[in-house]
Amino acid sequence: ARELVQIVRQNVTIDWTVRENVRAHLRRLVKRLLRKYGYPPDKQEKATQTVLEQAELLSAEWAKS
Repeated sequence: ARELVQIVRQNVTIDWTVRENVRAHLRRLVKRLLRKYGYPPDKQEKATQTVLEQAELLSAEWAKS
């Protein structure tokens, strides 16, 4: 989980929620990490969506720090 948060925080930019290329890059990184740790392929898409949704909610807080 720490590695996942680190990857997302390092790749989040100010306007990442509206730039599709940044969102695609984050999805790719998250999926790569899930595969690395043996996450089931059939559940990766839902997990990736969940991670991005949570990142959107937390990004305002990350921008402050």
